[in-house]
Amino acid sequence: MALYPLIRPFAFLLDAERAHGMTIAALKAAPIGSPPPSPAGVAINVAGLDFPNPVGLAAGFDKNAEVPAKMLGLGFGFAEVGTLTPLAQPGNPRPRIFRLVADQAVINRLGFNNGGQAEAAKRLAARDRSRGIVGINIGANKDSADRIADYELGVRAMAPLADYLTINISSPNTPGLRALQDESALDALLERAMAARGPDGPPVFLKVAPDLEPADIDAVARIAMARKIDALIIGNTTISRPSLQSAHAGEAGGLSGAPLAALARQRLADFRSATGGDMPLIAAGGIDSAEEAWARIRTGASLVQLYTALAYKGPGLGRRIALGLDRLRAEAGFASIAEAVGTA
Repeated sequence: MALYPLIRPFAFLLDAERAHGMTIAALKAAPIGSPPPSPAGVAINVAGLDFPNPVGLAAGFDKNAEVPAKMLGLGFGFAEVGTLTPLAQPGNPRPRIFRLVADQAVINRLGFNNGGQAEAAKRLAARDRSRGIVGINIGANKDSADRIADYELGVRAMAPLADYLTINISSPNTPGLRALQDESALDALLERAMAARGPDGPPVFLKVAPDLEPADIDAVARIAMARKIDALIIGNTTISRPSLQSAHAGEAGGLSGAPLAALARQRLADFRSATGGDMPLIAAGGIDSAEEAWARIRTGASLVQLYTALAYKGPGLGRRIALGLDRLRAEAGFASIAEAVGTA
């Protein structure tokens, strides 16, 4: 991990998707051991789950559930795998990932490329669940005639294997998927998904886009609370384009990384207001330091997730942020990270 600044220039000579594939292969072969202990001050309970620290790996990094234990071994407090769809699908044509190095950002239009839930289920069933919390992010197939039915299938298939499930309706790269955030569609989706989970299933989180309008935010919050969703993940990549310097700035797809931070922070504040602090929120988008993670926690996030920043700052970033959060917590005079949530 300490060598990453030396390795990165060579990795960046490769196509971004090829480099990512090589990273997954290297992690599978790496002798990474048990998760390192986290400071007691950053432990937090969310949705009945005891997280050793609030810094998680976002979905998209480990699409096929190949290395969750290895990422926990790097110091993440939890790892979210997927997005997994009922059937395997190739995703959109390549090239479909673009580094925006000058902006510390990425644009992707992958389109839920994955090997399907059945193949991932074999790996997830074999994992040692005592090693840490693993969430499973589920989505709908691009060509599905009934996308809500796809989520029902995903809930039934993956609930026995998940510490929590994430219903992902936030990707901009599957045409029409974000329409499930509309009020009537969302209510129908969550009703059927929660029924499929049953009374003894794992917590269910809902992942929404950062591009929602204010009226949509109020509706999503109201429906999620009425359907007893356990947490909201705010959010995913954005189709908006803040001022960018890189040559790939005009590529189609979702933008992630540092330029997303301001929008993601604002949407987090909007959902904190809309939920009245009565539902746990998980912040994602543009988190690349302990200071940014701390700002999200003070704004109302109980947990944070990162992905794009790993490409620029290395695989040890999650551990560094967790330790930094403990320092910031102590400096601010909070006995626990939970005490700091929403205090900005």
